[in-house]
Amino acid sequence: MRYPVESFTEDERAALEPHFSNLDRPVFALTNLPETVKGALFARYSRYRGTLRRLYLDEFAADASTAARPFDGEEGKRAAELYERIFIGYGDDSVAQLGGAHVACEWVSNVLTKLLQRGRLAAYLEQSTRYIAYDQPMYEDAAQGDPGSWRYWRSDELGPEFGAAMDEIFSIYSASLRDVTAWAEERWPRGEEPQGAWERSIRAKALDLLRGLLPAATLSHVGIYASGQAYEQLILRLLASPLPEAREFGAMILAELQQVMPSFVSRVERPDRGGEWITYLQGRRARTEEWVARLGLDRRDSRDGAPAVELLHVDGGEEDLLAACLFEAANASETEILSRIDVLDRDERAALLASMVGERGNRRHRPGRGFEAVRYRFEIVSDYGAFRDLQRHRMLTCQWQRLGPDLGAGVPEELGEAGVGAEFERGLEISRQEYERLAAAGLEDLAPYALSLAYRVRYVLDLNAREAMHLIELRSGREGHPGYRAVAQAMHERIAAVHPGIAAAMSHVDDSVEPRLERIMSEIRTHRKRVAAGASE
Repeated sequence: MRYPVESFTEDERAALEPHFSNLDRPVFALTNLPETVKGALFARYSRYRGTLRRLYLDEFAADASTAARPFDGEEGKRAAELYERIFIGYGDDSVAQLGGAHVACEWVSNVLTKLLQRGRLAAYLEQSTRYIAYDQPMYEDAAQGDPGSWRYWRSDELGPEFGAAMDEIFSIYSASLRDVTAWAEERWPRGEEPQGAWERSIRAKALDLLRGLLPAATLSHVGIYASGQAYEQLILRLLASPLPEAREFGAMILAELQQVMPSFVSRVERPDRGGEWITYLQGRRARTEEWVARLGLDRRDSRDGAPAVELLHVDGGEEDLLAACLFEAANASETEILSRIDVLDRDERAALLASMVGERGNRRHRPGRGFEAVRYRFEIVSDYGAFRDLQRHRMLTCQWQRLGPDLGAGVPEELGEAGVGAEFERGLEISRQEYERLAAAGLEDLAPYALSLAYRVRYVLDLNAREAMHLIELRSGREGHPGYRAVAQAMHERIAAVHPGIAAAMSHVDDSVEPRLERIMSEIRTHRKRVAAGASE
């Protein structure tokens, strides 16, 4: 097809070129514009007869340079009028999805990282305890004689006992890391693999085994990319939280977004919008806790503490999935499709499913949305470290209970072989005692900061078969941490018991369980890529 080509004067081209990646093709990117102007452009786009570039010239060019400047004086007034006209006049909820921003949140606890990452429609990247050693202070000032401090969240409200307990746990971690690294080097001596790949895999193994000792107060960094709407919801959740750390970071995120995309978060500080919303969230939480206490559901039973993966509910069957897979290519109702499937025997249905899934060259080759016709609801008890990794999957429903010590903690058997098992258990006991001290002092919401990641938490994952395939194949991979690999493997077994055809379609599940250097194959692949690119090891 020959697409229309717009003509622009020299002055118009000069105005457009800084802000549009090209002026001659029907696909182009917006550049060098404030996020608010981008959102406003698209919002007005839906009710404008012409093209986006012409819209920019007609209604935005005069204001765009002004909008990028500080909000003060007459220029600030003009920019504010532009935002008011577009965002209020054309539906602020939908417009708030049309602009985004990158925000970095540093020195946040592992408790807060879960709250930051709870939103579905956003992208997150978190510093990993699998690859970052926490055996060094987070900062130091040699000139002032400051030896530095271990990387954990602190507050005067927690008392000096909290700091003493955390310092001891991090000291155990630091000393144990040296011993476990030396043990791993003897347990898996280098063979033909590159030196660098072997060293990194040994380091990863030691960090994997010891990360359960780190407390939930351990500090991390989180990068976020999200739309204005997603940020608004995130900020409201944080400001409504009972955690001081969450409220503090909610206020800081709001302040930063007010610098780069102010109109997208303008409702947060309005008493009739953000104020009422925060009050509602706080009230909802309080009412829920009242009913939990009234029903006697606030008392934990430590007998339930063993690791577990239970399939609570299944919605739909393999015939529903088959019908959904056929639907888009068919010219019949779903009822008729189901009736045709009904006459097929078991082998024919298996052949049909296998044919539609096809030859999956790797786990990224996934079947279509027909697999979303079946849902599974799992209740899982695993260590908090494994939960942290599984919670990052966002195309599902994840609900979790407050972290506590009553479900027990897991101690990797290999730590006993490495000679640090007793020290690991001592660290867990210090962690538990500090949790109980804080809880007894009425600080139930803050007490989980003291608990090590090896302690278990109960949570629910509710997901469709397509997302289950993605999660299970990814998290069962040989490079994965043993904690979440075990959960993924158990989920696959539960699905196979009710839907063997769907489980068989998950052809890239790794069900091996032998001890090994989990990261070695990945490190070797990375090494080969570097060599191919001409980089030195």
